[in-house]
Amino acid sequence: MPSYVTLINWTDQGVKNFKDSVDRYEAAQAAMGKSGVMFTEVYWTVGQYDLVTIIEAPDDETATAALLALGAQGSVRTTTMRGFRASEMRGIIAKAT
Repeated sequence: MPSYVTLINWTDQGVKNFKDSVDRYEAAQAAMGKSGVMFTEVYWTVGQYDLVTIIEAPDDETATAALLALGAQGSVRTTTMRGFRASEMRGIIAKAT
């Protein structure tokens, strides 16, 4: 299943409600799970981003839809990158040579 690295920043609304951050994550995990998207890792971080997550989704469209729905709630903004495991990268390299 494709993996995605998602960098997350809180909006003003998200910062105002920082105490609910873990609860919001658990609610997002449940909601996204209904569409087949799963958080495999989540870290609250110090620095440029407030959270860094790894999600798995059946495809790019499903991942994008789930993250749009998450962002529409108003507490976070996301930047997402498709990630490749070593085995996937070997296949990509084989196609390139």
